Amino acid sequence: MRGMRRTAGLYLAGVLVSGFGTTAMWIVSGIWVKSLTGSDSLAALTAFALWAPALFGPLLGTLADRVRRRPLMVWSNVAMAALLPVLLWMDSADRVWLLFAVLLVYGAQGAVQDAAEQALAASALDPRLLGDFNGLRMTVNEAMKLVAPLVAAGMFARWGGGPVALLDAATFALAAGVFALLRVREEPPSRDPLRGRWRTETAEGLRIVRASPVLRALVPAASFTMLLAGLNGAAIYPVVDRGLGHAPAYAGVLYAVQGAGSVVAGLAAGPLLRRVPEHRLAAGGLALFALAAGARALPYDAVALVASAGIGLGLPWVLVAAMTAVQREAPKAAAGRAAATVNTLVFVPNALALALGAGLVALVDVRVLLPVVALAGMAGALVLTAVSARRPAERKTGAGTGAGTGAGTGVGV
Repeated sequence: MRGMRRTAGLYLAGVLVSGFGTTAMWIVSGIWVKSLTGSDSLAALTAFALWAPALFGPLLGTLADRVRRRPLMVWSNVAMAALLPVLLWMDSADRVWLLFAVLLVYGAQGAVQDAAEQALAASALDPRLLGDFNGLRMTVNEAMKLVAPLVAAGMFARWGGGPVALLDAATFALAAGVFALLRVREEPPSRDPLRGRWRTETAEGLRIVRASPVLRALVPAASFTMLLAGLNGAAIYPVVDRGLGHAPAYAGVLYAVQGAGSVVAGLAAGPLLRRVPEHRLAAGGLALFALAAGARALPYDAVALVASAGIGLGLPWVLVAAMTAVQREAPKAAAGRAAATVNTLVFVPNALALALGAGLVALVDVRVLLPVVALAGMAGALVLTAVSARRPAERKTGAGTGAGTGAGTGVGV
């Protein structure tokens, strides 16, 4: 038990360090591009570039199942620490392509990292505690939105984007060191009969999702939620600029408040999953997010702050519910592929919606767009509740027991 606590503590420490740097860089990327180009659409596309590699999630997840996961986590962080300093050369509008290129690599590394982390956590921890652990992981990761956006926005206002990129590089290096201290016994990668057939091996994650009634309901609901979250995220700069009348850096304040909501959501997720089925937690989270996103259409600072807290509270419940279900349902040998496939199914709609939203915010007033998002989200919550009610609700203790052997998810919005 002591060894398990040490493993969980180090794992969460690594998540905290890397989460701080990632949140800081993510926030500053949009502000940086907005400041250099003056374009809301290009600023929104920075988030799209970060999420776009999720399209290749199943393939990247296969890599996580083919090698030992702890070394993969260590060296992928080292690689990012070496790459980020190239952003020191981005000092004019005609060099913003450099940031987009780095963000694409950033997203690919994140997909591999998430798959390896989820699989390693599920194999190293007690399956009954996965719900609580996932909630704490979400809390630690999202808590960085309390601090990182303010630090990053302040650094950018004082010194520009270069120092923030160096800060992120340092957090990657520190996270690599923390993950190197993990003491976990990893079995050699299994010799799966599919091994060597990349197309079939990669598709195994989708087969796992389709074979599980729990995942068949939760994964589409999470995908739809993140699609709406992408539209909401693309609207952040018009909300700040046209709606509230603030400078772009004020987005950091809204993200900080969102982080506060996510801290509460993560702490509550584990206890809630011991009392209600995953689909109910996900439906409640989606409904809360929808109401909060719609409220952002109102041009009042107080409403915008409360809405950001509501978004931070609702979104993590959907993701934690789906994450825990994947860890319960997936076989250990295919945990990386299953986790990465679900990440792709969940986060690709987010990336596509960010791209679509980047165009929509130039054509559609956010006072129209955000209420539409709210109505769609409420409808999705009702559909999830109705679909899940067709099968007997599964009451769980801890993370519950699944059909699989129990294996082990991952950025927030």
